[in-house]
Amino acid sequence: MAVRLELHVAGRIEDYALIGDMQTAALVCRDGTVDWLCLPRFDSHAIFAGLLGTEEHGFWRLGPAHASDSPPPTAARRSYRGDSLILESEWDTPRGTVRVIDFMPPRDGAPQLIRIVEGVSGRVPMRSTLRMRFSYGRVVPWVHKHEGRTVAVAGPDSVWFDTEAETYGKSLTTYSDFTVAPGERIAFTISWEPSHKQPPALPEPEQSLTATEDFWREWVEHCTYHGPYREAVIRSLITLKALTYAPTGGIVAAPTTSLPEDIGGVRNWDYRYTWLRDAAITLSSLLRTGYREEARAWREWLLRAVAGDPENLQIMYGIAGERELGEAELDWLPGYENSAPVRVGNGAAHQLQLDVYGEVTEALHLAHMTGLARNDYASLLQLKLIRYLEDHWQEPDEGIWEVRGPRRHFVHSKVMAWVAVDRTIKLIESGDADGPLERWKELRDEIHRDVCEKGYDKERNTFTQSYGSKELDASLLLIPQMGFLPPDDKRVIGTIEAIQRELSTSDGFILRYPTQGEHEGVDGLSGDEGAFLACSFWMADDLAMIGRVDEARKLFERLLSLRNDLGLLAEEWDPVRQRQVGNFPQAFSHVPLIDTALRLTASGAYGG
Repeated sequence: MAVRLELHVAGRIEDYALIGDMQTAALVCRDGTVDWLCLPRFDSHAIFAGLLGTEEHGFWRLGPAHASDSPPPTAARRSYRGDSLILESEWDTPRGTVRVIDFMPPRDGAPQLIRIVEGVSGRVPMRSTLRMRFSYGRVVPWVHKHEGRTVAVAGPDSVWFDTEAETYGKSLTTYSDFTVAPGERIAFTISWEPSHKQPPALPEPEQSLTATEDFWREWVEHCTYHGPYREAVIRSLITLKALTYAPTGGIVAAPTTSLPEDIGGVRNWDYRYTWLRDAAITLSSLLRTGYREEARAWREWLLRAVAGDPENLQIMYGIAGERELGEAELDWLPGYENSAPVRVGNGAAHQLQLDVYGEVTEALHLAHMTGLARNDYASLLQLKLIRYLEDHWQEPDEGIWEVRGPRRHFVHSKVMAWVAVDRTIKLIESGDADGPLERWKELRDEIHRDVCEKGYDKERNTFTQSYGSKELDASLLLIPQMGFLPPDDKRVIGTIEAIQRELSTSDGFILRYPTQGEHEGVDGLSGDEGAFLACSFWMADDLAMIGRVDEARKLFERLLSLRNDLGLLAEEWDPVRQRQVGNFPQAFSHVPLIDTALRLTASGAYGG
């Protein structure tokens, strides 16, 4: 039988669902195509990289059979099974209805991606099209049979494909054509194993499905939030848990690389690493919703990563604490919707970002305040960080947004340096650490004066992005949230209103800072970007804090409406194209969603 490779184009970012096992993750499109999967870790090479290229770079489609010269049909319905990471997609066809269940069981042995086809009504012809390409789509593996199992091998990697359905190979692709009847279930599994080891154990799809559902049900039961936004909060918490690397406690910013902030542009970065900032704010959300074990694991990860060298604190590390994250470009991949270059690694790892000291100290402070078991080294680390800041807080840095232009005296960086000192003073005052209390109180006051004198524009009644600049920056919205100034301070209110005027899109969402179109702006990059979702949530928080709670609620609910049908958010929203952009799903979007929901619930500012 002649077989042509099926026509497939990567979907819109919001067309994807996340499944994962807390060590890696896959993205599944509405048409049943897995377009992204790295094995065995989040930061490993992808075996399906069609998301950043074409069908030639690897994918796995499982859905109703269709003509090879037409796009595959999209599912009529899809949802997660309850409060879990088990995806169920249903297609209605002229011959009946079929369901595909996709999941990755929490790992106990080889990593697995399991797909179970279930007949709902009628008799539906189905096809599985599996095209494995290792090393981000560059390497064609050797695919052969081994004791009745299909295995693909290239270098150190092997991927094993198991199914009861008949398979055949054509055009360097593995196919399965079959028909499913009502109540019939046919499973397909891929498992990864180092190529020099023995084959992984035969999968047990049905038992794994039950165990996976039990895992998520039991984990969600620990959530202490029961407010009106529980559905959105639970889905965000599940997403954050899925982005946690279970063996070490490290938390990735997102499971993808190079999904563009500006479609067709160069703002494409690898987010499969642990940013101290992102992980610290994730930790705070988990702590406030009852997840102390994750907080403890992250604190242990932090202590191992920083080790005895806090003077050389990096802004990000590998998920096991690796320090070298060299940036490279994969020139054989055209990029998502031709957004090149595709990057792996991240050259920002060695930037100076003074705000990180504040975020880490704030996370350690919150862990201490919520009763996490004391760790003496964590307190010692906090003291070492402040001693470093004593000598370096007055230096310019690259700031929270990792600009690749010249260093500046970013106001947010100075504010977070103040936070670091303030929280350490509180630690000493509680009796759980010793330090030069009076000297650091003077330091705290000095930083505060410096910011208010040099980072504030009296004529416009607003803080500015950096000392001496006129530009605004959405990170200034954190000033009241961090306690640097009270919410009713006229300078805080003036800053909030200035950001609404100057950094708001036509639909009311917030940009990070001004970009310069075709010219390089403060970030050293050409092009524009969308509204940064975290900043928009920060605005909702601030509005609630200054008493404009109805306005805050309306903004928050507009933000919730941007989530895809599964409750997932990327990094940004493109107000022109009306679509999500940036790496997906993004921890830095889901964390402030949780925080704002908690604040609005506490204030009673919600509808219904």
